[in-house]
Amino acid sequence: MSDLPHIPVVADHPDWLAVYKPEGIGMHSESGEAGLVVLVAGQQDRPLWPVHRLDKVTSGLLLLAKNAEAAARLSALFAEHRIEKVYLAQAQGKPLKKQGWIKGDMEKSRNGSYKLARSQSNPAITRFVSHFDECAGKRLYLLRPFTGKTHQLRVALKSLGCPIEGDERYGQASDRTYLHALALRWTDDDGEHRLIAPPTTGVWGDLPDEWQDPWAPFHTGS
Repeated sequence: MSDLPHIPVVADHPDWLAVYKPEGIGMHSESGEAGLVVLVAGQQDRPLWPVHRLDKVTSGLLLLAKNAEAAARLSALFAEHRIEKVYLAQAQGKPLKKQGWIKGDMEKSRNGSYKLARSQSNPAITRFVSHFDECAGKRLYLLRPFTGKTHQLRVALKSLGCPIEGDERYGQASDRTYLHALALRWTDDDGEHRLIAPPTTGVWGDLPDEWQDPWAPFHTGS
């Protein structure tokens, strides 16, 4: 068991754990590899309930409930979009626009991929801001999803003409997929919770000072 990856705990609450999910680990066990939920439950020596998910290629903050009641409550908050999420991404190239909204229906494409349509019957909605790091030659994005569609953020940046660096499905390979669940914020029965966990792997551009509060850039702009 010692060769299993260790999953860092970011915050430990009586009702839930916030952990740092490494990229490359799936939510659930498959093909003989232990999934994130199994790994953390083993570390904690207790059952845990997933209340949302991250793609296998995505790193960052993930909540796991410690009991069924908390799982139901947190799952409902996520379903009602009352838990605010901010992601960090990095991409090369010049986007069609540097900040604003990305809205459109998600349509299935080939081989399990999706594409963004112009129709708005049940759209994926993402707000974003970006910053160009001249030294690294990379553009960083803060992404705030208002819906929870499969591959939503990866397709959103692809639609700007700048697929996420390392996203082999929608772009090109790199040392990792540069998409990271950076921050979570919500109000529960015991008050407001605010969690931030910067990425620990990869070669990222420098974040501007105003991004130290991941929600601040969304208070201004388009």
